[in-house]
Amino acid sequence: MESSPLISIGLPISLFIIMIGIGMTLTARDFHQVTVKPAGLILGSITQILLMPAIAFALAWALTLPPAMAVGLVIIAACPGGTTSNLFTMLARGNVALSIVLTISASLITIMTLPVFANYALQLYYGAQQEIALPFGRTVLMLSAIVLLPVAIGMTVKALRPAFAERAEGFVSIFGGLVLVLLVVGIVYGVRDRIFDLMAQAGPATIALNVLGIALGFLSAKLVGLGKREGLAVATELGIKNGTLGLMVTLTLMHSNEMSVPSAIYGVIMFPIGFMLVAYGRRVVKQGEATGTYEDRLNPT
Repeated sequence: MESSPLISIGLPISLFIIMIGIGMTLTARDFHQVTVKPAGLILGSITQILLMPAIAFALAWALTLPPAMAVGLVIIAACPGGTTSNLFTMLARGNVALSIVLTISASLITIMTLPVFANYALQLYYGAQQEIALPFGRTVLMLSAIVLLPVAIGMTVKALRPAFAERAEGFVSIFGGLVLVLLVVGIVYGVRDRIFDLMAQAGPATIALNVLGIALGFLSAKLVGLGKREGLAVATELGIKNGTLGLMVTLTLMHSNEMSVPSAIYGVIMFPIGFMLVAYGRRVVKQGEATGTYEDRLNPT
């Protein structure tokens, strides 16, 4: 599984296509709307980039996870929100513009922070016996190629061919979901002789990471005075992560099926929890509140 062409070549290409899809949802106006009063962007970025990995380290310590599971948990925690976070935010009547910009800003920052957290976790949990290391330079270059370039391509397509971009967004979202499903199936097959032990080790930690991330999003948004829609966007962004990126790092850069298990499990459990968020959002946000721009919500008349 670790060295197969499907993983080493197919996974980066698939992620490249998925990131083009994110780019096709973005316009310059989206960035402007959120940066006028950037409280939501700053809060979401800090909680996503710094506090989620901190929660993962705390869970790994509290649950005494084995080294591979602990490293894998830190990696998925350090990953940004995924493309489907924007869809769940829309369904939950959250602030979609904020969700989109949080996805892209966290994706860009992650290029630098993910290798740092991953290598720190490797050193912490493997110590002197550490033989696996995530090459910082190579990882930054790979993530840049798989994040920056396709997002730029997607935004260019959106600007030049908006009708085509709107049609393609749905296809890319479906494609991303299928890729994640295939990866999860492949990982489960690759560790089938120990799947129940690994699930017992990583399952509670990944569920706790997801639930605590969502709770952190709601609580922090309330503390800084953001509205319900912005709180939903931040919480969804923390809960619905780019599991494909976590799998790419653990499988193609670290060549470890065991470290990929937390990303695989997270990629499965985040969907039912995401639908619970949708049900909650549609109950607390009235239909009329889900219209208008981000600027309108920040400057009510």
